[in-house]
Amino acid sequence: MQLLWIFLGGGLGSVCRYLVSRLVGVDQVFPFATLSANFLASFMLGLLFGMAGNDILSERQKLFFMTGFCGGFSTFSTFSLDNFNMLDAGNFLSFGLNVLLSVIICLCGIWLGYRISA
Repeated sequence: MQLLWIFLGGGLGSVCRYLVSRLVGVDQVFPFATLSANFLASFMLGLLFGMAGNDILSERQKLFFMTGFCGGFSTFSTFSLDNFNMLDAGNFLSFGLNVLLSVIICLCGIWLGYRISA
């Protein structure tokens, strides 16, 4: 039953990731859609982490939202592919900016979400 909750959450997260890419749009120079999805997933995971620490979430909800939804919505593999493509194309400035912004912005998302929910 646990795998079902992760599966359902992951499917929903993947659909939301696709919708973010459609909403933000794909940019050939800088991956704003990936950065946006990673921030939103980080913010949500921070909120959920804070809620879990306060015993607000059941085990089923943690599996569905934290493992499933955030896992499906976050895009680390896409982030890695974006960075590989920037390096391969010689776009070193975009690569460095993306790595730096992604780490800083997503850590801020985790912190903000956690602070709001804790």
